[in-house]
Amino acid sequence: RPRPRKTPDQVNTNYFISIDMETVKISASEVNALRKQTGAGMMDCKKALVEAGGDAQKAVEILRKKGQKVAANRSDREASEGMTLASVSGKKAIIIALNCETDFVAKNDDFTGFTKGILDLAMEKNPATKDELLGLPFNGMTLNEAITELTGKTGEKVELSAYEVVNGETVVAYNHPGNNVASIVGLTKAGHDEAAKDVAMQVAAMAPIALNRDGVDADTIAKEIEIGKEQAIKEGKPADMAEKIAVGRLNKFFKENTLMEQAYIKENKMNIDEFLKSQDPELTITDYKRVSLAN
Repeated sequence: RPRPRKTPDQVNTNYFISIDMETVKISASEVNALRKQTGAGMMDCKKALVEAGGDAQKAVEILRKKGQKVAANRSDREASEGMTLASVSGKKAIIIALNCETDFVAKNDDFTGFTKGILDLAMEKNPATKDELLGLPFNGMTLNEAITELTGKTGEKVELSAYEVVNGETVVAYNHPGNNVASIVGLTKAGHDEAAKDVAMQVAAMAPIALNRDGVDADTIAKEIEIGKEQAIKEGKPADMAEKIAVGRLNKFFKENTLMEQAYIKENKMNIDEFLKSQDPELTITDYKRVSLAN
């Protein structure tokens, strides 16, 4: 038998899908509205609306659950791309890092806007920890739920990998071009913005492991001494001298890897401590943080 011809309002306007013996009628405008609200694909929105029986709110929940499913499936994937972002408000500086799987997603306007939104939220609410930040309201849900939803939209693992805060009388934030590395620094005295910026650039470039040698953990020190001893013995040095040689090399390790002892990149005849003292004899660093997507 010949099929009945479609009426004009059925052509490119309505979707007719049979579920459980009942026909669910979803208009293209409803699909488009859900797409604009959630950012999900047209077919995903269409299927969600059909499954929800045309209820837009239920469809949003279905799409969110899909995002959670994607997040679970992606949990073991490597997310080494993304965006680091740092900013200052008063005597506080903050860094966040939002990771994804590909550079294509990282450079998408939605992803960068989402990252900036997280930073704005952190600056406004000043959460104490990353977990507290993830629990804050964001776009009508918690930030953690919004990240899960973004995972569903992008089809990639998305995670908030870092949230760091520094306080000081002078604080600065440095965002390295490309937004793959960011650093924040706090100083003990006000009015030293240029000096703080120089130190923040030092932190980004040289990746110190601690503020000073007192901040280096015992396991790292023991490991460096052991490496130094093995190297000395391989070089033919007597075993009873290897310990002293290793300790001497440990001092070199501190000079290369602790911020206060590192050579100042703009004037390597002085270290960072000496540079700060040249600005003010009492000036020092309260704290610093560095976040890199490569870490």
